[in-house]
Amino acid sequence: MNLHEYQAKELLNKNGIRTQRGIMVESVDAALNAFDELQKNTGTKYAVVKAQIHAGGRGKGGGVKLAKSREEVKTYSSSILGMMLKTPQTPGGINGPGKLVSKLLIAEDSYAPNFDACKEYYMSILMDRSTSKNVIIYSTQGGMDIEKVAEETPDLVHKEYIDPVLGIQDFQCRKIAFNLKLEGKAYKEMLVFVKKLYNAYLQLDASLIEINPCLINADDDVIAVDCKLAIDDNALYRHIDIEAMRDESEEDPTEVEAKAHHLNYLTLDGNVGCMVNGAGLAMATMDIIKLSGGNPANFLDVGGTADAARVESAFRIILKDPNVKAILVNIFGGIVRCDRVAQGIVDAYKNMGNIQVPIIVRLQGTNADIAKKMIDDSGLKVYSAILLQEAADLVKKVLS
Repeated sequence: MNLHEYQAKELLNKNGIRTQRGIMVESVDAALNAFDELQKNTGTKYAVVKAQIHAGGRGKGGGVKLAKSREEVKTYSSSILGMMLKTPQTPGGINGPGKLVSKLLIAEDSYAPNFDACKEYYMSILMDRSTSKNVIIYSTQGGMDIEKVAEETPDLVHKEYIDPVLGIQDFQCRKIAFNLKLEGKAYKEMLVFVKKLYNAYLQLDASLIEINPCLINADDDVIAVDCKLAIDDNALYRHIDIEAMRDESEEDPTEVEAKAHHLNYLTLDGNVGCMVNGAGLAMATMDIIKLSGGNPANFLDVGGTADAARVESAFRIILKDPNVKAILVNIFGGIVRCDRVAQGIVDAYKNMGNIQVPIIVRLQGTNADIAKKMIDDSGLKVYSAILLQEAADLVKKVLS
């Protein structure tokens, strides 16, 4: 689950990490009041007006502005609120529709009073599945596209792998501060910052924490000026307060609907809809679609307890994608009975009226013979397959 910047900073603060102070607002009047409050409580002269969406690159898209007066706060807030912000990370990239900005963070100017004495760094923590270890990625080139830095100057990007049993060690914190070429107070402050950040990553059950820029100001204080934070969905039951921070307006509405029906669903950019039970079988099904000349339009796992209502919901969700030209249903009846899935297919077809895209159904396992008879006797225009290769051939046929 992704969080907004202001939410991420709130959680970092609770873990003892200093962040750029700010106030989330949803109107221009509130933005002006926030600016007044920040000036009063922090002494900041300027304010940063920051769009709050679940995407990076906001500054390049015009979603982050430094306001040097109250009038500029009003001007920038008015222009950013309600805009469709396009960045390389919004749906479709800079040529896509963008994301609607409905929230702003009015933040202090962390670079004052001496901008030239400040230095930006990059730091992130995530899981490296190839080593089964968490890794801290850091660089002296903060405030920039880390992907571009890694491509053009890979020697400036460092990685520190953390043993999951031993946890982060003091010598690793010292190594990070040393590679960042820090000295004196800044060196000591970074040791504390790195350890607190890693502990926050563990305590929050995060899948990603990215601080860019990680600022060292003129007083050698380490400040998280920005923060991208993602929480492992499977651990949300341990963080009810964090789950309450979910902003469904930032998520794919189809995926939100699928979640409400207890379906594991992800939108892809292909032309063949998939309905499968089990993640492994789903991956194999998507592979066979690719080998047949198609592209999967989604990942959809109906789970092991699929009933007719859930199957019908799955069909409706798949068919909301206008790019879907065919649907492949591939069910192995172990826990879920094939006849139950077949009944769901028949009911969905009848309840939804005339489905225009061809449907290919492969049911194997418990009550597969009964299920096949139900499909065959239904009179529906459904292609039936027994072997996976037969299903693949039918996909190729209907797409040609």
